[in-house]
Order: sequence, then structure tokens, then C-alpha cells
Amino acid sequence: MSPIYPQLGALNIGFQLSITVGILVANVLNYFFANIKGGWGWRLSFGGAMVSALIITIGSLVLPDTPNSMIERGEHEKARQQLRKVPGVEDIDEEFNDLIAASEESKKVKHPWRNLLQRKYRPHLTMAIMIPFFQQFTGIIVIMFCAPVLFGSIGFKDNYALMSAVITGVINVAATVVSIYGVDKWGRRALFLEGRAQMIICQAVVAAAIGAKFGIDGNPGDLPVWYAIVVMMFISIYV
Repeated sequence: MSPIYPQLGALNIGFQLSITVGILVANVLNYFFANIKGGWGWRLSFGGAMVSALIITIGSLVLPDTPNSMIERGEHEKARQQLRKVPGVEDIDEEFNDLIAASEESKKVKHPWRNLLQRKYRPHLTMAIMIPFFQQFTGIIVIMFCAPVLFGSIGFKDNYALMSAVITGVINVAATVVSIYGVDKWGRRALFLEGRAQMIICQAVVAAAIGAKFGIDGNPGDLPVWYAIVVMMFISIYV
């Protein structure tokens, strides 16, 4: 493990934390924009998304290439200059030589894409494809990005549907913080298995609760307060 980043698992989840915070901010803004009189709040929602896109676009213009990328293109001197800007790298020559050696070794590999299909790499390839696929296929995207429509379809009123989306967003951020704390302490496998079991149980309960109330015809209706709380609670645990 890197001496610079002893909590490497937590560092990786920092990326997910940024995503969950962004989703929460969007849900909060949508909730307040929906209450603007005149019905033009949706324009602010779309405008806010444009601001984020502009920040990413402008930021990409000033984002430098990595030393690895420069070495792959034969720009060795530029790679050296870039390495000097990396905090914690005092011995530039040693780091530079390691990158050169790694680049040379990678060039010796013939047909790298074809090699992935070799029998010894099939377990790794299968897991690399199937885990992200089924992670999305569980329905989490429906919950997080279509939450207001989903909650509205099962009986929540408009503002309550938006507030429910805010609640799931808060829980999503909190759960990500828990993962940052526990990933290096409990391990990725433990979190992975526990999370999947938690999702299966909650999905079964939510499906049974909604099916018992509305059947399978998909017609929306009103949920009693206690019933809505139960559904919301299990959706939150699922998130």
C-alpha cells in the first residue's frame, strides 16, 4: 500500500462521495425550485446543470496530462517536468525510471486485448464486467435519478415526492461516509456481501408492499401515512 495514501480504499470512495453530494445538491435545488410561483422553476434546474457542465468543460482545458500518458507518447522531458509538480515525489529520477520501465514492459505485450480472453484471465474479465452491470441492474439508478416520479407513482404528492428524493439523497451521502470509514477497516468483500443482502431484502419488502396496495396494474393511488412511511423506510435502507 502506498505510504502517501495509507487509506487507499477510503480515497477511492472519495470519488463516489462527490457523486452522492452532487445528487443531494440537485435534489435539494429541485425541491426549492418546484415551489417557485409561476411554474418556471424547472428552467433554473436545467440552468444549474448547464453551470456544472461549463465548470467541467473549462476545467478540462487546464487539466494537465499525466506523466504516464506523456511517456507513452514519447514526451519524456515533459513527463519529467510534470513529475516535479507531484507532491511527495522527491526522487524524480527513480520515479521516472519506474514509469519508463513499466511503459517498456507494456509495449512487449502482444495482442493485449486478445490476451484478456485467455482462460487464466476469464475470472477477472467476468467479474470486471458483471459486477458493474448487475450493480446498475439492481435498480439503484431508478431510485436515485427518478425518485420524484417513482414516489409520485406510488401515492406521494408532488412536494412530498421531491422531499422523499432529498431524504434518499441525504441517506446516500451518509452511507457513503460510513463506507469511507469502514472499507479499510472491515474490507471491501464484507461491505459488498452485506450491501447486496441488504438490497435484496429491502427490494422484496418494497415490491410486496406496493404490490399488496396497488396490485400489478400500475395504477397510482394514495398511500396511508403509515404505509408510506414503511415504504420510504425500506427504500432508504436499500439506498
